[in-house]
Amino acid sequence: MINRSHLLGLAAAGLLFWSVSSSAAPFAYVPNEGSGTVSVIDTAIDQVVADIPAGKKPRGLAVSGDWLYVSDQPNNRLQMIDLKKRQSGTTIALGESPEGVYASPDGRWIAAAIEESNDVAIVDTDTQQLAFTIKVRGRNPEHAVFSPDGKKLFVSAEEGEAVDIIDLATRGQVAQIPVGARPRGIGFLPNSSRAYVATENSDEVYVIDAVDNKLITHFKAGRRANGVTVHPDGSKVYISNGAEASVSVIDTADNKIVATIAVGQRPWNMAITPDGKKLYVANGRSNSVSVIDTVRNLKVRDISVGKLPWGVVIN
Repeated sequence: MINRSHLLGLAAAGLLFWSVSSSAAPFAYVPNEGSGTVSVIDTAIDQVVADIPAGKKPRGLAVSGDWLYVSDQPNNRLQMIDLKKRQSGTTIALGESPEGVYASPDGRWIAAAIEESNDVAIVDTDTQQLAFTIKVRGRNPEHAVFSPDGKKLFVSAEEGEAVDIIDLATRGQVAQIPVGARPRGIGFLPNSSRAYVATENSDEVYVIDAVDNKLITHFKAGRRANGVTVHPDGSKVYISNGAEASVSVIDTADNKIVATIAVGQRPWNMAITPDGKKLYVANGRSNSVSVIDTVRNLKVRDISVGKLPWGVVIN
């Protein structure tokens, strides 16, 4: 005879196993500026499992603790999203037209590039309030990215043809590095030694010594080079090419392009899983996210999301 309590025990154990295994993979969060939502992708199954309202035009986003911080550009604010409840929370007023949003390595600060006032707004995640702003020289800043050691912020200004470097200890700009026309995405090697910057109008990638604040080299990328993501082990850098519907793979040992991978139309900002095995690329004009197998340098699938996806953050 089958023991009913034994069956129930097995069922509970199975449910527990399913629950643990299904939550083991991180989630990818995708802001859809045309839909006013954030799509939530379970990276274990590469499917959208939720869509969360996120203001009128969500763009940059970052995770700290149990909160997702999303720039709502027309409303000049950060929209906070409770990741446990998957619902919108409070908002934080910023300057006019916030763009890229990034979390400091320790999660204490959120940096938002503010286009119209040419500064970076810093939000304290403990108080969930604007703490201070830092003026930059470049016009129309789009990205403000923390170095992995948390000591610096690199800021790309679309109309500046330069990268502004902020020292977080003094909360002021300490250097400006000339680069190509319309600098966009920025990515650091894990040891904070180098930064890679994509310049959209000159179709180039610039490599900056992030310790001494000086240019190392630059080279051609694809047309309309835009987003930048670095592999967790620092061996590869990925550049999205907006006009070519592709992603370039750069070997950081010699800064050579070793592969070009076809993705959706108008690839923009990207994110990579913590294990470095999958890269998620937001395709603005395809309303999709392409998933790249980074071991084989191969696109394995496209995931439909909302309208005009702008980027991805993984947590």
